[in-house]
Amino acid sequence: MKVTTEAMAAWCRRLLGAGPDMPKLTLQEYAAGVPRLDSLADVPSGTPVLVRGDVDAKPGTNVGEGDVRLRSMAETLEFGREKGWKQIIFGHIGRKPEGSLEKVRARIGDILGCPIGFIEDWLDPETVTIKDEVAETIQSAEPGSVIVLENTRKYDAERLLWKATPDDIPSLSEKLARLANQFAEKVATVYVNEAFSAGSLDSSTTVVPAAMDRVALGRYVGGQFDGPLKDCLKAKMVVFSGLKIDKLDDLEAMINRGTIRRVITAGSLAMALKKAAAELDGEQFDLGLSEDPEHGDKPYFIPAQRIEQAKKMIAEGRRKGIEFVMPVDFVLQDGRVSETVGPGNQQFDVGPDSSRRYEEAVGRFIEVNKGSAEPAVMFHNGVFGMFEDPRFEEGTKKFVPQLKRMTDAGIKVYVGGGEGGKALDKYGRPDWVTYCFTAGGTVLNALGSEPVPYLLALKMACQKLIAES
Repeated sequence: MKVTTEAMAAWCRRLLGAGPDMPKLTLQEYAAGVPRLDSLADVPSGTPVLVRGDVDAKPGTNVGEGDVRLRSMAETLEFGREKGWKQIIFGHIGRKPEGSLEKVRARIGDILGCPIGFIEDWLDPETVTIKDEVAETIQSAEPGSVIVLENTRKYDAERLLWKATPDDIPSLSEKLARLANQFAEKVATVYVNEAFSAGSLDSSTTVVPAAMDRVALGRYVGGQFDGPLKDCLKAKMVVFSGLKIDKLDDLEAMINRGTIRRVITAGSLAMALKKAAAELDGEQFDLGLSEDPEHGDKPYFIPAQRIEQAKKMIAEGRRKGIEFVMPVDFVLQDGRVSETVGPGNQQFDVGPDSSRRYEEAVGRFIEVNKGSAEPAVMFHNGVFGMFEDPRFEEGTKKFVPQLKRMTDAGIKVYVGGGEGGKALDKYGRPDWVTYCFTAGGTVLNALGSEPVPYLLALKMACQKLIAES
């Protein structure tokens, strides 16, 4: 269905949270509102099908190395090949426009055991029109063919919503409507999202569905929302850490669901909570460079409003009996272990006393949940320090075995992927946990306060199609 500029403007307002008619739905309600792959079983052989793929990967020498996201797409792609669809995979690699999917295309061919087409230059960026050669290539392709389009972030149109505000929508909606309509006219009108990790406001995930006649979640993505993520909503304990202070929003949303009884924290999140707890108790805690205004442009900077947010979280948590387990010592930039951070300093890891404190908290969690009729659930996200540097890896290295300890005690242990997944690979084994996701950011988004952008887009596409039918 052709999308007007006005309709795209309304669509984008909802994507950016400014739509007055947007209901507040749960993750499960969003996921349930989108059809699964089997709903497309009636799509005839020879039909072009757009597959938003999880192609942001760096394949190693052999299959199984650096390609977990590509392998997660295999079942959906095989389904399409069996149906005789002409599948056109598109997506991004990295954040830079110059990145290429050539190696990814080759690895998809290795995984599927078939030749994969590749279209390197597919969009005219000046007119935001898909080149006629793309439509010609798809039309001449055999049923069951698979074609990869080059990195979507090569083009500005893919990134228009990244930093957009509702005020920007009037100037963007014409281009975005044209992009969506071009995909429907020259590529496909059936769309499958099989890109679990693609949680950004990329046009390929959030705008193109507006012009589609059919949409669905791929086999892997649908399974994530129907299984592991659904289980994580029941978590009684979370281990939250990392550099990005905006994760505080996700933690707050998870706590507000009412199931979490214990929070273990490290990284910038812990710094905000540590200072907040001190101020609530009439004490002081100096965050060093993390609160120095001269470092306000740095990723580790923690603004005053985040401390206030943390104070409200802790005050409310204390009223509800939630235990916040925070670090008590820190490894500073010069390798010193200190119980304080202080002016001019920055923490790069937790110290040995903190590790012991975390171990004791895990022990209490195991003891409380021993013999429960239903296994307790815990969710682990992030790492405790700059673990890539041997000087600052001990906190993370010491905690990973605690995941195995909980698994052995019958607790369901979920790891959010991203850095947490890398740490599990480095210091443990996959069978030490119940499940490790392939994308940390999307998991936090799903468990946090805002809907996953592509789920929101697909649900809106379904509502639009129902209204127009």
